[in-house]
Amino acid sequence: MPEYVTDASDPRLTDYTRLRDVELRKSLEAERGLFIAEGEKVIRRAVAAGYPIRSVLTAGRWLEQLADVLGDARVYVAGDDVMTAIAGFPVHRGALASMERLPLPPLDSVLSGSSSGSSSGSSSGTSSGSSPGPRRVLVLEDLVDHGNVGAIFRCAAALGVHGIVLSPRCADPLYRRAVKVSMGAVFSIPYARMDNWYDGLARLREAGYRSLALTPDQTATSLDAVKLTDRVALLLGSEGDGLSSRWLLEADEPVCIPMSPAAMEAGVDSLNVVAAAAIACHGLMR
Repeated sequence: MPEYVTDASDPRLTDYTRLRDVELRKSLEAERGLFIAEGEKVIRRAVAAGYPIRSVLTAGRWLEQLADVLGDARVYVAGDDVMTAIAGFPVHRGALASMERLPLPPLDSVLSGSSSGSSSGSSSGTSSGSSPGPRRVLVLEDLVDHGNVGAIFRCAAALGVHGIVLSPRCADPLYRRAVKVSMGAVFSIPYARMDNWYDGLARLREAGYRSLALTPDQTATSLDAVKLTDRVALLLGSEGDGLSSRWLLEADEPVCIPMSPAAMEAGVDSLNVVAAAAIACHGLMR
């Protein structure tokens, strides 16, 4: 049965406290092993990917629409004003769900293709060895904007990339904004996090990947012309500085997206990381 809430300070709702406070949410979600899914579509995709629901906070008019996915989950119903006070912003998508995190798959399983389905660690692929056909993965180095990380996951999932590897300092794909921007794509593409940035590219090489470092430097090989081997890892750098000098030097080949001469003359010498990721993913899958 739904539990009705009229007070934004109700202690039953601490999973939903101050959703815009990034530092608070990082510590709270890590401590409790949860993340927040916002909106009916995203909640459905999280449930379909195997993430258990801890609880749901919703307006009464959404109850019937969500009934088939709620099961035995605890459901809190509140008015729009109370939901806004709890979350810290108007909840236009009508519902928030506190979901349990699941263990991430090991890096080797993402690189081998033995982790499939969701990024939660569930595996419906082969138990060992590599999957047939070419493998394409993205490697994100120190991207700290959750919206950018979510958008890159959406691009990668839409264009058929097989997995994503995160450096240790990369933003959390299950942070609310990343999940929201990705429209739930973070649940559909396997990903893992490196435990060692310094030797990260060596792990890729050991797994048989040729690493391509995406750079705005127009003297690098055009992405259209690069030779694509069976296993390719495309490296994308942080929003401000791009790839670190270590990874640029250690990569097998620097590659660029060709810019028009007119754009270069006007001082437009690069794309933002999400636009670059979308173009590069399309190029990887050619």
